[in-house]
Amino acid sequence: MSKRKTPLAIALADNKPSTRATPMDAFALARQYWLDCQKLNLGAIAEELGVSRATLFRWIGNKDLLMGEIIWSAYKPTVLTARQNCPGEGVDYVVNVFRAVNHAVFGSAPLRHFLQADGQYALSILSSRSSTFHARMVEINTDLLMQEVDKGMINPSMKVESLSYFMVRIGESCTFSEMIMGQKPDLSQLEDACTAVRILLGGSSS
Repeated sequence: MSKRKTPLAIALADNKPSTRATPMDAFALARQYWLDCQKLNLGAIAEELGVSRATLFRWIGNKDLLMGEIIWSAYKPTVLTARQNCPGEGVDYVVNVFRAVNHAVFGSAPLRHFLQADGQYALSILSSRSSTFHARMVEINTDLLMQEVDKGMINPSMKVESLSYFMVRIGESCTFSEMIMGQKPDLSQLEDACTAVRILLGGSSS
């Protein structure tokens, strides 16, 4: 996937104030649509901001990139909060973070609405290997694993990047099971997923 920087990506990094509508304004408005469980209407967003659709698309790149940024803006703080608050060390700590993050994903009303309203599109944003969001999930999880490896708390038997990828896929199979396997998500499955992650990390399944 192209790594080009859209005006929205630049604005998210810079976040400078302006008296006119900006890419950040577009992002904030689109994010509010999503949080309110409303369908993302780019025409309505452009009209509300007083800009043309062409300008809006120049800012955001495309709808897929915008959706990825919106969901990431909710997901990343969830991960960082879990990493700060979860107890334990080594395998226990990683599993606790995995559980807390996926429990939050499981309970996210905007995300569940997104999956139910347009499941195939949602999965393409959330779990496709070509998705920037999915790549970021793997990257931030890899960072967690490397933190514990560097401290000598875990010693994975496979490449950390591969382990991170499998962990993310296990979480997705649990929290997105309704779309992937046609069965409603069940929190009891999350504990099974935690057991699977513990085994991958080299810990005891008990």
